[in-house]
Amino acid sequence: MAKLFVLFMICFVPAIVSASTVTHPFLVKGSVYCDTCRCGFETEVTKYMAGAAVRIECRDIHTSQITYIQDGVTDSTGKYMIPVKSDRGDEICDAVLLRSSDPECSTPDSGRDRSRVILTGYNGMTSNHRFANAMGFLKNTPLASCTQVLQKYQEDV
Repeated sequence: MAKLFVLFMICFVPAIVSASTVTHPFLVKGSVYCDTCRCGFETEVTKYMAGAAVRIECRDIHTSQITYIQDGVTDSTGKYMIPVKSDRGDEICDAVLLRSSDPECSTPDSGRDRSRVILTGYNGMTSNHRFANAMGFLKNTPLASCTQVLQKYQEDV
């Protein structure tokens, strides 16, 4: 009887544990902003964008072929939460800007238009929540107050 119990523990418990890992989806969280000063980072006059379209895109690490896509939209505070239903293993996954909700702020900020996210449970992370860096669009014309705002970031000489 004891041997049967040990056999059960060796064979079936790992299968049950790995099956429960697969059924828990990941939740990618992030935000989208309008860079009102066109400075490449968030400031006190940054506006967070409701209704901006965002995509989670995963690619095969060897072929770069897209293997998974899931789209989402930001809420009234500029934040998004996009569920990913399965572990993406060694794939390369990014949160990517798709569309701005503001025609006056619709140019993706190069370097802030995507954010890498790790979507596997086999890396030591215990939470299924993943956080992407904030991504932004550039305003067509900077605000008049940007000069004063950016002076705060300059080093005193």
